[in-house]
Amino acid sequence: QVQLVESGGGLVEAGGSLRLSCAASGRTFSSYAMGWFRQGPGKEREFVASIGSSGAIRRYSDSVKGRFAISRENAKNMVYLEMNSLKPEDTAVYYCLACTSWTKVQVGNCDYWGQGTQVTVSS
Repeated sequence: QVQLVESGGGLVEAGGSLRLSCAASGRTFSSYAMGWFRQGPGKEREFVASIGSSGAIRRYSDSVKGRFAISRENAKNMVYLEMNSLKPEDTAVYYCLACTSWTKVQVGNCDYWGQGTQVTVSS
């Protein structure tokens, strides 16, 4: 079992930055591929970023590539999403995921999701 708790969301002006954190419980955290998805108002949930179990591989959606960075600290059971140059269209609830495989995290087919943290970007 893995429990995920996101934090770090809030209100920021366009062009600003935020750092989301995801704290994971469980002793097997380092074996999971991790990801971030988001759901904006009136939109479907979409992939944002993913990171392999060791942190060696990362993947980003085209919409955030070059602006967002995903990282993890396995010793602390933490995953982060550094968000820079934020745009109003980044406004969404951001969810942290833990997946048993790299393939599954890309499509959000994961057993464990956090409760989400709201990010609002004002223009």
